[in-house]
Amino acid sequence: MMRSAAATLMAFAMLLPISWQACAQDIPGIEICTVEKTMERRTSCLQSNVDFLQKTMTKLSADHQQKIDATNRQIEGLKATIVGLQKVVADLQAAQKQAAEDVKKKADAPPAKESGK
Repeated sequence: MMRSAAATLMAFAMLLPISWQACAQDIPGIEICTVEKTMERRTSCLQSNVDFLQKTMTKLSADHQQKIDATNRQIEGLKATIVGLQKVVADLQAAQKQAAEDVKKKADAPPAKESGK
């Protein structure tokens, strides 16, 4: 039992570096093309870099456009909120002005005559 577990672990440990290298080759990115000797391989390397950069730019452009659209929606929502708040402030100022006029009218009105003396 112990030997089979050790053998399995040993086989897995031996295969791990091989699978790691195989996965590493499939990761797209910028490659250094000056190390290639033949013109065909160098051209292929450069084309791979161009394709990678174009895909990256397209993806980033789409991501940024989504962010811009979300920000524009948020701005429109905030504008609507500001309009609502401006209306509330105007109503409160009108009510305050009306209250001040009422107080002034009461102060300017002649005092009521006392009828008991």
